[in-house]
This record gives sequence, C-alpha cells and structure tokens, in this order.
Amino acid sequence: MADPKGFLKTQERETPKRRPVSVRLMDWKEVYEQQDPAELRRQAGRCMDCGIPFCHQGCPLGNLIPEWNDLMWRGEGAQAIERLHATNNFPEFTGRLCPAPCESSCVLSINQPAVTIKQVEVSIIDQAFANGLVVPHPPERLTGKTVAVVGSGPAGLAAAQQLTRAGHTVAVYERDDRIGGLLRYGIPDFKMEKKHLEARLAQMQAEGTRFRAGVEIGVDITWDDLKSRYDAVIIATGAMVPRDLPIPGRDLLGVHHAMEYLVQANKVGAGDYVADQITAEGKHVVILGGGDTGADCIGTAHRQQALSVTNLAIGTQPPSERPEHQPWPMAPTLFEVSSAHEEGGERVYLASTVEFLANEAGEVRAIRVAETEYLDGRRVPKSGTEREIPADLVLLALGFTGPEPDTIEDQLPLQFGERGTIERDGDYQTSETGVFVAGDAGRGQSLIVWAIAEGRAAASAVDRFLEGETQLPFPVRPTDHAISI
Repeated sequence: MADPKGFLKTQERETPKRRPVSVRLMDWKEVYEQQDPAELRRQAGRCMDCGIPFCHQGCPLGNLIPEWNDLMWRGEGAQAIERLHATNNFPEFTGRLCPAPCESSCVLSINQPAVTIKQVEVSIIDQAFANGLVVPHPPERLTGKTVAVVGSGPAGLAAAQQLTRAGHTVAVYERDDRIGGLLRYGIPDFKMEKKHLEARLAQMQAEGTRFRAGVEIGVDITWDDLKSRYDAVIIATGAMVPRDLPIPGRDLLGVHHAMEYLVQANKVGAGDYVADQITAEGKHVVILGGGDTGADCIGTAHRQQALSVTNLAIGTQPPSERPEHQPWPMAPTLFEVSSAHEEGGERVYLASTVEFLANEAGEVRAIRVAETEYLDGRRVPKSGTEREIPADLVLLALGFTGPEPDTIEDQLPLQFGERGTIERDGDYQTSETGVFVAGDAGRGQSLIVWAIAEGRAAASAVDRFLEGETQLPFPVRPTDHAISI
C-alpha cells in the first residue's frame, strides 16, 4: 500500500505551514498555506500495508483511507476522489473541521507520528474541485416520492444529497437566511472559507436538491403540515440548546453564549449588517470552555482586535502524550495548540467561575474565579483561592444539551430521551411513522464525521421506507460507537 518503505524513509510528520500570525490576523482567510505537492506525496507514502487498517475503526464514515492514500501517492487524483466520495459526501468539510480520530487509530502512530490523513483528504478534494472532477450526479429516474429535510447542517445535507441521487424529490428547509447551518454561521472563515460550502451547494442544486432558506418549521409551517405534504421527513436540526452557567451575575450585559457571538461575526463576514453586534473590539474578553467553539471565539476575538483574551477551563490541562488509560487505537484527550491558540491570549486550567461582577451601568466588568478542586468526584471552587479577572465581554462556550424541543413537542408526539435528544429506533425512525432523525438532534453534540455518517445512514433508511429496498450504503446505526466521544 503506497510506498512499501515510505514510513521508514520519511519518519517526520509534515503538515502545511500556517501563515504568519501578524499577517493572518489582518484578514479572515484560512490560516494554512498550500502544501508542496512533493511533501504531500511523501506523507501519503507513509501509509503502511498494515494488514488491518485501524484508521477504519477510528472513522465513523468508514473512509477507505489506505486506498486513497495509495492513489494520492501514485498521483492518481481522479481515482482518489472517487474512492473518497464513496464514503464521504463532503471531504472538503471534514478535511478542515474534523478532529481526525482516524489519525489516533493509525497503526503507524504506535511508535511514530501518525500519517497526515486529514491533510491528504482535504488535498484530494481541493485538487478535484480545481480540476473540474466534482460534477453533479443527477438521478437517472425519479421515484415520485418526496422528502423534507429540516436543517441544513452536515447531517441534513448528506441525507439530502443521498436521497436526491436515489431519485427522490428532496427539499431542505433552513430557518436561517442562508443554507449551511453551523457550517455557514458557526464556523469562522479562518477555519473554512464559505466558498467551499457554496461550491458543494451548487453541485447539489444541479443534482436537483431544492433549498428553502428562511423557513422555520413549527412557525412558518407546522410540523403536521410538513408531514402531510411529504412522504417522509428527516429532522436534522442539530443540538442547538447551549449549556448555561447559572451563577450570580449571569444576566449582566456583556455575558453571551458563544454561538450568539460567532453567528453575528459570520453574518458580518458575509456582508450583512448586524445591529448592536456583539464585538470584542477594544475589550477584555474571557471565554469559558476549552473546546473547539472556545477556540473559534479566541480567533474571532483576536481578529476583532480585543485588548486581551483569556480562555478558562474548569478541568485539568490534558497531557501532551497519550495517557495510559487511553491506549492506541483509542482517540486520546490531548493538549492541543490550534491556530487560534497560537495567535495569543492566555489559557487557564482548573479555573471555576464563581460570579460575574457588574459596573454601575449593569455591565460585566470582571469575573470572580477560584481554583477547581475535586470533592467526591465533583469539581467545586476551592475556598480562599478567589481572584478577579477583568472582563468586558464573557462568552460561554460550554457545549450544547440537545435539540430545541418547543415546537416539536407541541406539534408532533415525539419522545425525548434523558439526554434531551429525540429518540429513534435502529433505522433512525421516531415514534411517528415516516419521521426520521439524523445527526446531533438524535445523537447529541458530536463530531462532523458522525453527522455526515448519520445523514447517509438515515437516507438509506428513508429510501428503504419509501421503496421497500435500498441500494444506498448504511454505514452506521444509532447504537454504533466506533470511537469514544
């Protein structure tokens, strides 16, 4: 597979260089420079003929990683994108946004740095677009059946594309003014420029998928009405209810959920005017939460010229090396320095937020934090360690608890589980016949690869429901757990 001695000849892991911090903070373009083709080919050649490719186990999509690594090494881009698209509708998204659990499972990572799977993936699709290899695949015949997909994030788009290609007439409903869900408004351009989303949506439109932006199901159209109009409905609304922090001062001006902030920044980046925009310009910014959303806020705040940026995490700093309790091929929790962290600011661990402090105008002026200690398995503020951190803007990036239940509970007799997600069976169907759930709405907050995998699987289930059989792949079921989230 690939170069038989590649992993011996090239032991170093080479990834694209990031543009200088001083330069990239002046714009919103992606941070990475284009990688030298010879360097990329060397990295693809490090993929081993390992017999059992555990990278498949690490990837919920079941990507044929050794195959397209081999083809990339051989310079056969057309065949590489064909194998990549066989399991993944949107490698331009996953190649930029996925945390790459496949690399943690790479056999080479037992005693060497893993193959740069994610970079090879995104290079294959970028070259394919540049060379005109990504073309529409409209169905050969129409079935006469109709499907409504509610939500245009990665799960909804994957389901829509699969079902359109199967010959069904598919309409994707999105309450925002543009299609894309969190891909559009939750991801800053410095991580993924929206031209990649637009290119894929153009392909889907040419295939026959219909997009209905600015329509909120449950408000503009009732769920019952939608169900009566279509032969099947897929709920792919994501898990958009943010986790809150109910402590004193939570209602102060200047304390916001991270997604409020990011959505507005992305709208402005798209050329929209946002009245009373939440901005970090000239402010001391404190971000609570050490995940990807927190990092997105860090990079955004720096580009808005914040005076200072502090990132607080309640837990301990993860190790830089794989811990013993997370052995290969598990996906370990490691200390990572993303491009946003590289751009400045302070990261503080074992920091418990106790209170938001106000100025005379009722605005946040600081937060009171204490050192975190563990008591009976609980993380609590340690008495006597309190201190204040100046804060004019506080962003809560604490994750999400589940889908928004209001109109669904009122208008459809669906059941919600203990985690706040919509319950479904092994075929992604809810208690309401003909209504299916895919992605975070049924799974809970997860990875983009899981969203796409579930969208593909739900499409297969819907196709079988409508036609009695299906030729679409069924990569995962709701009970599958290929990786630890």
